[in-house]
Amino acid sequence: MAAFWVESIGLVAGFIGIVAWIPQIRRVWVDEKEEGISLPTFIAVTASLSLWLVYGIIVNSIAMIVSNILTLAFIIAITLGVYRIRNKRTEDGLNKPTSSSQ
Repeated sequence: MAAFWVESIGLVAGFIGIVAWIPQIRRVWVDEKEEGISLPTFIAVTASLSLWLVYGIIVNSIAMIVSNILTLAFIIAITLGVYRIRNKRTEDGLNKPTSSSQ
């Protein structure tokens, strides 16, 4: 019974962590704004989440596995969105975001 509660707490914590990324996804994919998003930071977060996922698999924690897979999906979506916006800006001949896009 204790294991059920531990996993339940982990699932709730993971859900909150996943929901926390929704504003970033919206900013990148809906508003098409990528200013202030650091790709090196996202690389570090991806590495960290990947290791937590491996750890979750090793200890057989459903909460860690599910939370980290979903969070990694969000991080990858944000990163792809940032690359898309930056490539589009480069193709349009713009080097920096304009003040109207901030």
